[in-house]
Amino acid sequence: MKPYGTDGLREGGRTFAAETDKAFNADDPQMQIGVFIFKRMKCYMEKYHEVVRNAMHQNLANQHVDGLLFSYKHFYGSYDYVGESWSWYRREIRIIRNDKNIFSYKDAQGFRKHPNEKLNVKLIDAVIYHYGWVKEPTNMRNKINNWYKFYKDEAWIKSNTNNQNEFDYSQVSSLELFTETHPAVMQDRIKRKNWKFNHDISKRNYTLKEKAKRVISAIFGYRIGEYKNYKIIK
Repeated sequence: MKPYGTDGLREGGRTFAAETDKAFNADDPQMQIGVFIFKRMKCYMEKYHEVVRNAMHQNLANQHVDGLLFSYKHFYGSYDYVGESWSWYRREIRIIRNDKNIFSYKDAQGFRKHPNEKLNVKLIDAVIYHYGWVKEPTNMRNKINNWYKFYKDEAWIKSNTNNQNEFDYSQVSSLELFTETHPAVMQDRIKRKNWKFNHDISKRNYTLKEKAKRVISAIFGYRIGEYKNYKIIK
């Protein structure tokens, strides 16, 4: 996939949305559901197969439901740690109705409906495992430098691209240990891991803004200011 540079798609990662829309619009109109789980190193555990299948069947006839919302675990540095800070998005839409009024939003993290409406979604009891931040440090640095090409112009890249050989995984606010099982599809990849990453999970380098949000959440039971590109319906 090459970044677009002349038609505005390079700004903000719009290339990814454009490519997602191409795939979605190529779907057979006879199909009723579009699945967009397996992208950018994302998958889910086998134990969720039945949950996802049942949710699709249960909501298929309800035209008010545009899609299904999954929770997320974002792995970082290795397969042993997941992001604990609220800077990681907690949920996102991964299954949508095959409605061509729906389009990929911004850099394809989620979806909206024309003209620019948030989708009505059902939150299901299934978790997406995101492994995009787990690579050998040199490969991770190369990925980040290449990633900029989908978001920034050449002048910015030239001035800001980090020329270090390895990505510095230590620059993270807060992680927690992952003690569960990984999906079967990831097992061989995990066995091939050839680098070490250790993190002191007692460190909680929250920003002042996040500290305030956590205090408010503890009092009112609501995560204030959370990014929500969807409307959860019962």
